[in-house]
Amino acid sequence: MLLRGGERRAAEVIREMMTNVEHIGIAVKSLAVSNALFTKLLGEKPYKSEAVESEGVTTSFFRVNQTKIELLEATRPDSPIAKFLEKKGEGIHHLAFEVADIYAEIERLKAEGFTPLNEVPKRGADNKLVCFLHPKETNGVLVELCQEIGPS
Repeated sequence: MLLRGGERRAAEVIREMMTNVEHIGIAVKSLAVSNALFTKLLGEKPYKSEAVESEGVTTSFFRVNQTKIELLEATRPDSPIAKFLEKKGEGIHHLAFEVADIYAEIERLKAEGFTPLNEVPKRGADNKLVCFLHPKETNGVLVELCQEIGPS
């Protein structure tokens, strides 16, 4: 919606940047046990599993209509997921939003006072570029920004 002088409401600009909830990340101790549990719960097997060596995790993805659930198991003791499990136990680790332009969104959020945990997007699971925001500024929720990596 355009206002006087061609300005748009901030909420509409944000909706253009964060287009939907991309997935919910859940830290688990055992991917095998959790895959079996979520298969029973959802009536479907994971549609994708992959390792993200740089983050020290193996992931599985389930789909519920348009929403994805990512299960994350640590593959080494120094990984962020291993540290999360040690401190908090199994449970919701992060909430991920799909963004149209991750670089522009990082700059917009920095200007709004948010602190990215990585200023340069990293390659994540499911063919995505990712950036996390510090949870101290998001009510204790680790927020992930995700942008689909286009074909090379």
